[in-house]
Amino acid sequence: MWRRAASLSSSIFSSSSSRRALRDRGAYSSKAMEFSSAEPFKGEGCLSKEKNLYITFVLGGPGSGKGTQCAKIVENFGYTHLSAGELLRQEIASNSEDGVMILDMIKEGKIVPSEVTVKLIQKGMESCDNGKFLIDGFPRNEENRTAFEQIIGAEPNIVLFFDCPEEEMIKRVLNRNEGRVDDNIETIRKRLKVFAASHYPVIDYYSKKGKLCKIDAIGTEDEIFERVRPVFAACEGVQ
Repeated sequence: MWRRAASLSSSIFSSSSSRRALRDRGAYSSKAMEFSSAEPFKGEGCLSKEKNLYITFVLGGPGSGKGTQCAKIVENFGYTHLSAGELLRQEIASNSEDGVMILDMIKEGKIVPSEVTVKLIQKGMESCDNGKFLIDGFPRNEENRTAFEQIIGAEPNIVLFFDCPEEEMIKRVLNRNEGRVDDNIETIRKRLKVFAASHYPVIDYYSKKGKLCKIDAIGTEDEIFERVRPVFAACEGVQ
């Protein structure tokens, strides 16, 4: 139903060199499929010392269905869902000093510093008693990844990657009718290209560490969740 994989869909990563590198690595052995609590990253953060953390990064392109599946994981396994994008939007809406700064940077087409995003995630993690977290849409690049390790003081236990063909993601985004001005074919393709370029190094990094779970994101919501469920059922057994 599910499998860890070092190879990723060529429909997501169009670079021929990326496809060759991923093909050459092949699948992980059964030993790499064993779930165990990751050793805390010895960085600047102390959150991992204060809580018994189980952290899942959730990655997937726009329209891959990761948000829908996160809701099902929360309902069935009791995780706390933290969306990096939603945390940024909430901070902007609060009209705080940081929120104004974030909005100004977005308006100017600048990238919000990794430290800002990670500290919002940290605040979300510290604000609840639960130690099981789904961190959705993060890390978006290698800088995000290293900032998280340094500030939080932990690495993810697993990384869930929703693997979905480009044409299917485009169809889903166009059909969801959320009124976003960038929900058209041209801009969606650009977003997918950016996703592939920025996320590939992160996905590849966690593939090499044996932490990546690739989920086939084609099918109904319930069919996809039946591929997700065994991942978290196994996680429950080692916490």
